[in-house]
Formats: sequence, structure tokens, C-alpha cells
Amino acid sequence: MFLKCSMRRKDGKEHRSWSVVESRRVAGHRVVQRHVLYLGEINDSQRAAWEKSLAVFDEQRQESLTCALFPEDRTPPPVLDVTAVQVRLAALRLERPRSWGACWLADGLWRELKLDEFFAARLSVSREGTDWEKVLRILAIYRLVSPGSEWRLHRHWFETTALADLLGVDAGAVADDTLYRCLDLLVAHKEELFAHLRQRWSDLFGARYEVLLYDLTSTYFECDAPGDENDPRRFGYSRDRRGDCVQVVVALVVTPEGLPLAYEMMPGNTADKTTLRAMVELIGQRYGKAERIWVMDRGIPTEEVLAELRASDPRVQYLVGTPKGGLTKLEAALAQRPWQVVRPSLRVKLLPQEGELYVLAESRARAGKERGMRQRRLKSYWHRLGELAGQELMRDELLQKLGAARDRAGRVAAGLVRVNVSAAGVLSYQLDRVKLRVARAREGRYLLRTNLSVNDPETVWRCYMQLVAVEEAFRTLKGDLGLRPIFHRKAGRIEAHLFVAFLAYCLATTLRQQLRAAAGGLMPRVVLEKLATVQLLDVILPTTDDRELLLVRRTEPTRDVALLLERMGRRLPAQPPPRLRAMGGITKVEPM
Repeated sequence: MFLKCSMRRKDGKEHRSWSVVESRRVAGHRVVQRHVLYLGEINDSQRAAWEKSLAVFDEQRQESLTCALFPEDRTPPPVLDVTAVQVRLAALRLERPRSWGACWLADGLWRELKLDEFFAARLSVSREGTDWEKVLRILAIYRLVSPGSEWRLHRHWFETTALADLLGVDAGAVADDTLYRCLDLLVAHKEELFAHLRQRWSDLFGARYEVLLYDLTSTYFECDAPGDENDPRRFGYSRDRRGDCVQVVVALVVTPEGLPLAYEMMPGNTADKTTLRAMVELIGQRYGKAERIWVMDRGIPTEEVLAELRASDPRVQYLVGTPKGGLTKLEAALAQRPWQVVRPSLRVKLLPQEGELYVLAESRARAGKERGMRQRRLKSYWHRLGELAGQELMRDELLQKLGAARDRAGRVAAGLVRVNVSAAGVLSYQLDRVKLRVARAREGRYLLRTNLSVNDPETVWRCYMQLVAVEEAFRTLKGDLGLRPIFHRKAGRIEAHLFVAFLAYCLATTLRQQLRAAAGGLMPRVVLEKLATVQLLDVILPTTDDRELLLVRRTEPTRDVALLLERMGRRLPAQPPPRLRAMGGITKVEPM
């Protein structure tokens, strides 16, 4: 084995990287070289130290060769006044491979949001020496990189990662009781966190807060209904189609870019229409009253609340979707209005009415998507009905299976079929062609209502389409970040679970914003998976005096990962220096 030097010029400077290389003789008496370990960039002074540190001991000749590791085509560097350590290169071991790249990136995002400073000032180190800020950082990074239960974090995941190396902690930081005690400390700082994030979004991305997007979702629990009346877990309308499970409702406010400003947890039986008034008041208290534009989906505001918003001082402006059934009431009036072409694939009709503006938008692109979804679901539902009609089932069992089929199909498809089950349990069904014609005519059409004083209908449409940012946020929280199901039972722990998921979403959003400028089209999950291929491992070289030279080394990133990091403006840190320890000993963990 020997050290091989690779040369390249970058930014007008010469860079030399070194690798441990092994020569092997193969068929045909050829000699090939195999890279054993990438060491990274080593300057002349570091090389001199390596020459003295890695004096190779030849057991046959009983002598050491201090320069045998380096090629002879370069002038030897000056010898430093250091103590030589003779190593047995033939006994080299590679141990403890662990995931490094994704954790390193997540830790960098945490620091860029200055969450380390924020929580260090509020979560003091315990008398036992537990650094609560680092414990919380581990929880958030875990939720971002590989979400799962606290039990999995404690029993398996932590030891497979390089977080101990990055943060300078040991396994005690992820003991199960430590993780749960950390959760109990978090919720008290929620309001201050929102104010901190608002400032960071402004500093990092120039975020503005004139337009706010508001929506709600629910997340369920795999447990029995609690008996405590104050417990937020309740049966209610489940967006996860888990009506058999208790749930909580989560309200989220984000900017049009998807930057989260606030969230609130509500009991699982909270009706959407009862939340808007309190949320508008809460945002006004936190950030001051202003003429903000609230964009929300249909079903959230009531007529009473909308009237209050129009009469408020300062006036609260809103843009809200209207159920397609609302077209029926306004159909005659809208028929008298001319179409206005906003763009080649979008046209609108405007209908002023009692201090509001109704906007009927028709998008050909959206029509195509809705038609495709309707056809797929209707075909699947029709096929399932045929299967059930051919089975000999008891009436109650048949009704149960029909209900499940309707839930899977959704209202888009199930509402187009008339289904009848006789008293004898005979199933018959028929396509409702009248409803089908109406559905076809309304595909790609959206009825919006607003009190905005705006003459540009495209602005109204663009604002409403920004609701996709909230939907994407919920998909990320519930899918990529593993928000559901929740296994905690205590109300404080439930909200702390949401708190950690919210922090992880903030990290994901920060990464997404950075990717939009550097690598448009890539999603945070894909980038994290790519960086997860960069591993950390221990290179152990036994010495002749019964000690071990420990080298913690990072694997070389692949070409596409290196290019991605370059486009993101991120440079990998220097490899840590070698450390001596007793044979088979444990070296104290220090932050990299």
C-alpha cells in the first residue's frame, strides 16, 4: 500500500488530494491499483506529520520505513519535530460505517436558521450535563432524514449515523427517558419560535407577509378513545379516511413560498368553519394588524366570519374558493358575463356582487387533470361494483364493502353512479348520465370570491393557486416527515411531536428554497437521499507499541453529489486529524 496524490487546479490554486492505494497483480501479469481509502486534501506540513505518524513497520525486516507511503516523484517536505509512531499497515481495519452526508446537511440547515443559538439560550444544560439543544437538534434531524418513533431513534437509528461525531455527543443523548424529557421542555417556546422564524425568513429569503395561506388537516392515533374530556384526541372528520381513529386537527399558516409562520393544534372534533376567526385574531396579535390577504379553501369561512372580515378595521382581505355547487346559484348571472382571456389556457368571468367579486375561472390544464382523475376513479369504482355484484354476500357485509369502495372512489366518482341494494341483498347500479354531463362541463372550472380591490383577474387566480403551497406542506408533514400516526398519549407530548415535525418542516423548506435557485426541480427528499451515500468510517492502524492510530474518514462523494454540492455552494469540511488510543480503546467523541 502507498499514498497516491491527485492534482487539480481550482480558483487559481493547486489542490492535492491523497488516497491509500493498494497494488494488485491480476491475470496477464498486470498490476492494477485499488483505492482503499480516500484521505482528502493534505498540505505539505500535514504530509510531514503523516510521514512521521505513519512510519510503516516491516515485520520481516524488523525495520521501519518512514517514506514508503509517499511516491518518490516529489521532493520530501521538511521533517517536523514530532514523535514517530510505527504502524502495521497490513493490519489496517475499516470499522463502523455510518451515514454522514444527510445529517451534515441537516445540521447545516439548523445552524443557518440560527436554531442552535435560539434554543441554547432557552434550553439550559441540565445538572447532569444533558445539552437539551443538541437533543432537540437530534430529534429534528431524525424527523427530517429518517422519520420514525423515538424508540427507533434510541434503539437503532442513532448508532447508524454520524450525529455523535457531528455534535460531539454520545448515546446518552438519545436515551429514551432523555428524549421524552426533552419533549416536555419545548412547547413553552412556541410563540418565541414563530417570531424568530419570521425574522429568519426575511433575512434569508426576503419573505413578505402581505399574503397568508391558511388550511387545516388532521392526523390520527392508533389508540382507544380517551376518557378525559380535556384530551384533544377526538373523533371527527378525518382527511386520512381513518374515521375509526381519534385525531387532532392541525391548522397551518404559510407564505406563498411555503415558508411556515405558525401552526396550532386543535381538538379532533373541531369544525373547519370555527377556526378562521381565532386564527386571524392570533396572527394580528403576533405580527400586528395590517391589510393582509388571507387565501383559503372552501369550507373554512362562514358567511358570518366573512362579513366580519369585510367590516374590520383595518379591513381584512380574503380570497376563498367556493364549492362547485355554488355555480348553480350564480349560473344565470354568470351566463350574462363575457369571458376574458387571461392567458392561452385560462379564461375568466367577473361578477361583482354586494361588495364582493366572484371570479369564474376555466383552466384547460386543470380540466385535463380533473378529467383523467375522474376517469381513473370511475373505472376502478365500476370494476369494484361488478365484483361485488358477482359475489354471494349477506346484505350487511355487502353494504360494508360498498361503503369502503365509495370511500376509495371519492365523491368525484362515487357521486356519478346510482347504487341500490334490495332487501334481499341484490346489488344493482347505473351510471347517472345527467350528473356526468354536469361534471364534464365543470371540469377545470373554479368559482372564487374575494373582497380584493383588483382589476387584474390573473392576480386573483395566481393567489388562489398558491394554496398548493399549503397542500404541499401538509403532504411533507404527513408523508416525508412522518407526522402520522402519532403514538404519544399525553397532550403535552402530542403537541411536542407536532413541534418537532414543524421544526423539521422548517429545515425542509429552507432546503427547498435553496434548491430553487441552485438546482431547480430537485426536491429536498431526493437531495437528502443522495447525500446519505456519503459515509463516515473508522480507519484503524495498529501500532508496534500496542496502540491504535484512529483515522475518522469520510468517503468520497460521487460525481453527481459533488456537482450538487458545488451548485449549492456547500463545501465539505476538512477531514479530522488522526488520534492515538489504547488498543481496542474508546476515543472521546468531539464535534467535527
